[in-house]
Amino acid sequence: MRTIPADFLWGGAVAANQVEGGWNKDGKGISVIDVMTAGAHGVERQITDGIVNGNYYPSHEASDLYTHYKEDIKLFHEMGFKCFRTSIAWTRIFPNGDELKPNEAGLAFYDGLFDTCLAYGIEPVVTISHFEMPYHLVKEYGGWRNRKLIDFYVNFCEAVFKRFKDKVKYWMTFNEINMIVRKPWKPGGIQFAEHENKLQVMYQAGHYMLVASAKAVQLGRKINPAFQIGCMFLHPTSYAATCDPRDVWTSVQKQQRAYFFLDVHVRGKYPNAYYTFIESNGLNIEMKPDDEQILHQGTVDFIGFSYYSSSVVYHEPSHQQQSEGNEISGYKNPLLPSSEWGWQIDPIGLRITLNWLYDKYQLPLFIVENGLGAVDELQEDGSVHDPYRIEYLRRHVEEMKKAIVEDGVEVMGYTPWGCIDVVSAGTGEMKKRYGFIYVDKDDVGNGTLKRYRKDSFYWYKECIRSNGQVL
Repeated sequence: MRTIPADFLWGGAVAANQVEGGWNKDGKGISVIDVMTAGAHGVERQITDGIVNGNYYPSHEASDLYTHYKEDIKLFHEMGFKCFRTSIAWTRIFPNGDELKPNEAGLAFYDGLFDTCLAYGIEPVVTISHFEMPYHLVKEYGGWRNRKLIDFYVNFCEAVFKRFKDKVKYWMTFNEINMIVRKPWKPGGIQFAEHENKLQVMYQAGHYMLVASAKAVQLGRKINPAFQIGCMFLHPTSYAATCDPRDVWTSVQKQQRAYFFLDVHVRGKYPNAYYTFIESNGLNIEMKPDDEQILHQGTVDFIGFSYYSSSVVYHEPSHQQQSEGNEISGYKNPLLPSSEWGWQIDPIGLRITLNWLYDKYQLPLFIVENGLGAVDELQEDGSVHDPYRIEYLRRHVEEMKKAIVEDGVEVMGYTPWGCIDVVSAGTGEMKKRYGFIYVDKDDVGNGTLKRYRKDSFYWYKECIRSNGQVL
């Protein structure tokens, strides 16, 4: 009988821009997230032209892991974490992004962070670029619309690969790389001029990022052949809304487009459907003669992905109700409940997704984001009761176990999102909480930043201790 492997990587996930704070400490530069104001459910975050007085920028302090990391990692160890997924803020290492020499103070911070993890037996799982590219690269070069970004990114990778080659084994090149063709500001620093062909800009930027990723994979393997270097993909799980073949075909097309980037990461080349999509939309994607070889030689070792919810697809959706989710589009499934933020809760969808991905690519899978954003209430005695989160995670872990045990899917690990409360990437809120650890801070920056264990903290501790047997 198959079981969850003994070396399964149980842990939790955050991103530097959503948890660290210290936005201008020790030489750190301004990132694309540092110029995003707070929003709310249904209210878009605003992008300002630099730091403008009078605005509240939630990333500037965030959860202040920058000064609390020893305390926080100790709490992760108490839960039994085998790994901790985080990212390296590009602007801590290269404040502007185009410098030749890295910022020693930034490297030293991550030395401390990773050393503390390792001292507790926690493997760092590092996303190299997770929505924190330097703002200077946007102002000076136009972000990832400019091919020069490839060299700046590879220089960043070289600095961190060399510095942490004996401390970090697991890497991912870009967070949710397919976000570049959905919401391109955060991953790519891209804004559009009036009447600009948005598809052209986004898919061109996506190509540059894929080339940069492939170059990074090749470089990393030279620096330390023991590295495990993966990709990270936002999985837009969706179903045909009905058995009408037109709905099914629309769903197939949506899935094909979603996998363009994964096909390159895993197989080292674009699928035929990509070229027909480019041609039918009149796009002209610039590719240099050696790009094809670079992509072919820079394929990944594993697939990391985020999964929170699912949606449905209609071929004629004009009268259907939009669903909400992790920066993805779709329509509501009348058979599923929703979270407070309108994200539909679909645990079986995780099992379906794991099977789809493994059947298609036959690579180890890593669930690096999954969780429930909800309003949590801190009680007078310091407790936080979050049975809704426990139920969400329990049901998803159950479906993950079925994929491993009954379906034979190879899953490396599971790192629920926001293992400690973080600033929401979508809305900039603190009240949209995901963590096992409550951080005392509100949506306008007030609070002590004191940490409190939620009920889910103790549930997840037992889940890890039992290797997923006690849920």
